[in-house]
Amino acid sequence: MIEQRLDVDVQDIREIAASVQALRIKFPGEPSFVFKDLSLTVRRGEKVLLLGPSGCGKSTLLQVLGGLIPHVMEVPMKAENIVIPLSRGYVFQDPDTQFVMPFVDEELAFVLENRGIDRVHMEPRMRKALQAVGLMLNDLHVPVDSLSQGMKQRLALASVLLLAPEAIFLDEPSALLDPEGRTQMWESVWSVAEGRTLVIVEHRIEEIADRVDRIILFAPDGSILGDGRPDWIFRMFHRELQQFGIWHPGVWEEFGRKLVSGQEKNGNSETEDRLDPLLSLNRFTGFRAGKPVIQVDAASIYPGDFIAVTGPNGAGKSSLLLSLMCLLRFKGQYLLRGAIMAETAGASWRQRKRARPPSDQIGYVFQNPEFQFVAESVREEIGFSLKIGEDGNVPEMEGKVQSFLRSFHLEGLEQRHPYQLSTGQKRRLSIASAVVCGQPILLLDEPTFGQDARNTFAILDYCMAMQAEGAAIVMVTHEEEIAKRIATRVWEVAEGQLSERPAGSCADAKARMIP
Repeated sequence: MIEQRLDVDVQDIREIAASVQALRIKFPGEPSFVFKDLSLTVRRGEKVLLLGPSGCGKSTLLQVLGGLIPHVMEVPMKAENIVIPLSRGYVFQDPDTQFVMPFVDEELAFVLENRGIDRVHMEPRMRKALQAVGLMLNDLHVPVDSLSQGMKQRLALASVLLLAPEAIFLDEPSALLDPEGRTQMWESVWSVAEGRTLVIVEHRIEEIADRVDRIILFAPDGSILGDGRPDWIFRMFHRELQQFGIWHPGVWEEFGRKLVSGQEKNGNSETEDRLDPLLSLNRFTGFRAGKPVIQVDAASIYPGDFIAVTGPNGAGKSSLLLSLMCLLRFKGQYLLRGAIMAETAGASWRQRKRARPPSDQIGYVFQNPEFQFVAESVREEIGFSLKIGEDGNVPEMEGKVQSFLRSFHLEGLEQRHPYQLSTGQKRRLSIASAVVCGQPILLLDEPTFGQDARNTFAILDYCMAMQAEGAAIVMVTHEEEIAKRIATRVWEVAEGQLSERPAGSCADAKARMIP
């Protein structure tokens, strides 16, 4: 159903920012089309949100409209007509794929040099752009790799703002940002949006739904369900939004009612005092490049915990998990199920590798899912973990792999290479391969970013099921609703220091504070 749609045949071409007519895309080896005869047009100055379930082709379409496909990335496609903006900027879903220079100032200078800006005027412009997106750096000559993923996302946006393009294409630009960062980032986007075209792919709609001119709503097969004003889309397609698990106003309330009606989380306030902790820390410090980045005076993880780890970008949340996996050096007391984990502060890489927690004790999901892929196909990636963690019973392994493919909505993708998945699909695969062995402790770093509502709630349902069986879930998240509705405890990280506050929805939880 289309409420408002542009007919290219009668519209002055000067008013068109981007358009495709009869677009067909089919990836090699795939049985079905991503898009089949898709047509749409974006007017100059229009602010458009592409909304739909994970895997429906939104990011692919954004790459076509922005000219990346087929001019930069060779993807089999054909179309009767394509119009792309002459001046355009692109913010990728994965910020690591965005950068071309190793240092922050060099990355920003690269943009300014291409615009012919004199060197003497560069630093003030750089600092103004970084300030606009909330990335405050005293020294601009710092390695890009030293930034957190959220900080990298801000840097990517700052580089696009410096480009001052006619059209900006934004692919999940707020996925890795803390709540304050999301607000600041969108304010900086809207501050430069006057007269510019914005085409946005975003699952977090609360900050933008009332500010875009138009939403194009997609079905799982890539076809257009509806095209019109946001209020009209949410009113006319509420059933489809629920059916296909697409983010929409009130979706967390719907999930909350489901919890209350019989699937409430398994609180651990009664069991903490009588069960031994699975993991304990005392005067614990994790290091990056020899500098302390996370400090914990004392903390413990118990069976049945669901701990949300919150805090601003760059505070040390990911460093905490990496330290627990001995991927960062640490010193202090670290007990894993009663066993002492040896300090690694002065250890070599080989010594740290030998000191890592056993794979059957802790499952770990990286913030960047590509960091943990080792196999050539989705099926092999899940099976690889089972070969390490189980006795090699092939029929039983195959049944378990198939079960996890269904649980994480990866059926039909068994033979695809992990790097060929969408970002949301990569994230689900990384979780499936990490938790398939049922370890008693699961460490997850932003597991729901880039996911539609259906897959977000499927991930949370799985975690709560493991929690109910006695596993401990430790989840780094910027999703406030997870800390409010699901977590039994909340660890807050600020400026490299861990403290604890009561979970928002756990009325009977103990208000323990880490000293």
